[in-house]
Amino acid sequence: MTLFSTATDWDYRTEATDGLTHGIHPYPAKMIPQIAARLIDEYGAEQGLLLDPYCGSGTSLLEANLAGMDAVGTDLNPLARLISRVKTTPIALNAIDDLILEFRELDVGRQAHDDSQLDIDILNRDYWFSDRAVNQLQSIRVFVNGIGDSQLRNFARVAFSFAIRECSWTKKSEFKLVRMPSDQLERFEPDAHTVMLEAMARNRNAMASLLARVDKSYGDTTVWSFNSVSGVPRDAVMPASADLIVTSPPYGDSQTTVAYGQFSRLSNQWLGFSEARSLDSDLMGGRRNSTRTHFGIEVLDATLAEIGEVDGRRASDVASFFRDYSRSIANVSEALRPSGTACYVVGNRTVRGTTIPTDEITVSLFERNGFDFMRSHERNIPNKRMPYSNSPTNAVGATSPTIRRETVIVCRKR
Repeated sequence: MTLFSTATDWDYRTEATDGLTHGIHPYPAKMIPQIAARLIDEYGAEQGLLLDPYCGSGTSLLEANLAGMDAVGTDLNPLARLISRVKTTPIALNAIDDLILEFRELDVGRQAHDDSQLDIDILNRDYWFSDRAVNQLQSIRVFVNGIGDSQLRNFARVAFSFAIRECSWTKKSEFKLVRMPSDQLERFEPDAHTVMLEAMARNRNAMASLLARVDKSYGDTTVWSFNSVSGVPRDAVMPASADLIVTSPPYGDSQTTVAYGQFSRLSNQWLGFSEARSLDSDLMGGRRNSTRTHFGIEVLDATLAEIGEVDGRRASDVASFFRDYSRSIANVSEALRPSGTACYVVGNRTVRGTTIPTDEITVSLFERNGFDFMRSHERNIPNKRMPYSNSPTNAVGATSPTIRRETVIVCRKR
């Protein structure tokens, strides 16, 4: 299959992608707002409903609200859900200013840390944090958990998550949990109170820019913890009720592509989310559950056979992902109304030297579920936060390019 691609530029190479509240917290492989806004403008409808079944940090949800659409997002990652909720919720600036003033006066880390007071289990805590950082972060955590207003508490939790990452001994350029070299550790002495205060002030200004854009048509967002492989929650979206889907699904299983779980693990643990450690396994394709090599889709079956000739185990990983992916698309399709539009931004990853045509596979899966392929747009990835190479064999120094281009796929339900 050859997908039609327009010549119109979808790269947005020179555009700022962190305006309004889009930049309140880093997150791997975020859809840029210009893509979401463009698709919503072309295929959405004011007062309609947008669904993002893999909402991540909420780019499409915010853009839908700004366009006058209500939005529903689902994601298994609690940190992603937290960011999405704060990103889309207008909060009065005077309340944020009072919170910042109160935090500014907090004496963080005045007393030595007492392990008995740390009522959460941070896996390998002393490997990722200094005693000073643990002491300061625990003080901040107590302050954040004591905020009575839920919207303000979530606002503070986003800033706290940022401080957790910035004050840890992780390499900030990595998605996976990788410790800094020892020579850097000796010079690394961040002050968590300062980092937190700066994050709150920065996010306060982001909220101010959002409030300047909010009017009477601004939509409402709800975010759910749900696995679309199992279905779509009827409490959130009734069958045939969504008008538009704008989303960027995972490129592959989280453990071998973009490690959402590892990126979020320390924050999720400090925030008290119990599913933090198992997240990569729980996400799409995270558990090897298929030796299936035949999906009835020619290009997918041929791809699995090619990978299997080199590495049967990796072929099973890929088959497990597409088993989940196909179930997810079937479930999501039921939520869209007839004549509704599904826009998927996908990337073609490489496994054992074989490029997986996820764009063609996605079109085939939608066609199988009662959709017609409309068009596609190919784009380079100049400013999306994701790895450009990985180590497919885990051999030192042996890397392979990952995903440099994406395809925006548009299908319409019959």
